[in-house]
Parts: sequence; structure tokens; C-alpha cells
Amino acid sequence: MTKFALFVGLITLDLIYLAQSPPKNNQKLVATDYAVAAGGPATNASVTFSHLGNKSQLLGVLGLHSMTQLITTDLANYQITIVDLDCNKQTSPPVSSIIVTQGTGERAVISINAVKTQVNINYIPPNILENVDIVLIDGHQMLVSKIIVQKAKIQNIPVVIDGGSWKPGFEEILPFVDYAICSTNFYPPNCKNGEDVFNYLQSFYIPHIAITQGEKPIEYLSYEKRGLINVAKIQAVDTLGAGDVFHGAFCHYILQTNFTDSLELAGNIAGKSCQFFGTRRWMKTVKI
Repeated sequence: MTKFALFVGLITLDLIYLAQSPPKNNQKLVATDYAVAAGGPATNASVTFSHLGNKSQLLGVLGLHSMTQLITTDLANYQITIVDLDCNKQTSPPVSSIIVTQGTGERAVISINAVKTQVNINYIPPNILENVDIVLIDGHQMLVSKIIVQKAKIQNIPVVIDGGSWKPGFEEILPFVDYAICSTNFYPPNCKNGEDVFNYLQSFYIPHIAITQGEKPIEYLSYEKRGLINVAKIQAVDTLGAGDVFHGAFCHYILQTNFTDSLELAGNIAGKSCQFFGTRRWMKTVKI
């Protein structure tokens, strides 16, 4: 049965290059391949969720700049409904420049993210949660996200956070979270290791917590049950967006099955995405 999710956060234009290595100072490189796509954690997660047979609504800032056409064209291919929080914005969307190292799949990224595109909560449509089955927050629109998660809690809609890295304001989101899916780069204040992170998140009474570790097992805590979930060994071509794919797939599976199975299944999808260059090509081969 088709599900409907709301993804709240960052919308960027990603310029992705495949090269032998990142450039050094004063060095010019010739890329061996390139891709242009809409990006951002919530955006890529929404594309994955849609690819898995669902409907995605993306709440973020887009605007009127000519470059936004590249974003809207890409997302239209995956039937993503965009709800623009600042439809009159004239400046360009955030642009991320990414270099993927050929041979290792590691990526280097430079972007301003949503630093210059924070919006007022008055731009949130009043019916934004109508028919929504699950909400994902990536932390790039904190004021908007706080309102969304409060409304979601009242309506018993599960909330997932993409904890790719700590962002100020997350502490006001966490009391409303059902599923905290974080990376090893997610370090709240005064947290120095994974154990600290688990303890910190538990202090907000979050029932389900997981920390992904790339090719290493996923650590999880579900109520009082602690454990590890192994991930498939792969030869990575490109790790860009793997976490975003994981979160989009998790939102799909958690509406069908339990927490640990959802983590394992999402990990499989994310692993497959790493075997292709760019954030979209895997979907042409990995049919669901």
C-alpha cells in the first residue's frame, strides 16, 4: 500500500565530479565523469522513498532563481511534491560541489547548506500534515521543523531525524522524535563517543536509536534492547548520499516492519546505492 511522507529540510543543487583525487592547492583536475542533481539530506531521502513506491512531499526553500529549474526538473522525475517555504526568493539555491575519489568512493563536499535560507514559521502551510504517514527532519530548517514535529506528535505521526551531524536546535526537536538515526559524525554537546551519544538521546526518551558507521555494523538501542546489525560488504564506487538513501529507505520499511529489520533492509539499499556513481544512477539498476 502506498504511503505518504513529509521530508523537511535542505534543498540544494549538487554538482558531482568523479576524479582520481580531490585537487591540491593551485591544481586543476579533469573529471572522468560528472552528474547534476537536486541534493540535500531530506531531498535525497524523499527521492528514495518515492522510488520505493511511495509518495513524497518535500518542505524546504527553493525560490525563483533560474538554477532552481534544474532542481525541479530532477525531482519531477521522481514525482516529488515540493512545498516552497520562500517561493519569492530571488537568490540562487545552495550549491554543493562534490568530488568523488575514483577507486575508494570517498567524497569531499563544500556547501553553505541552509545557512542563508532560514525561514519564518508563518510560511508553513496549515494542512501540511494531511494524510502524512511519517515525517523526516534533517535539521536544516530548525524553526520550521520544531513546529512540524509538535504537530506530528499531536496527530500520532512518527518522526524520524537524520542525525548526519549535530546542529544547534536539535535539542528542541528530540523530545518529539520516535526514531533517531544518526551517523558517527553526530556529536551533541559534551558527547565524545557513541556511548555518550546513546546516553544523550536516551535522556529525551527516544524509543528507537541507531548509529550508522559506514561499512561497520549499525549500533542500535530499541527501548532496552541493545545490539548490532551487520551491513553487506561492497566495493564502493561513490558513498555520496548513502546516508540520505538509508533514511529514505528506513522511512519506507518502518511503515511495514519492525525497527531492526527496517535498519537491515535500509542498509542493504544504501549499500547498493554506493555501487554507482552519483545519487540517482543506482535506481536505474536497483528495481523495487
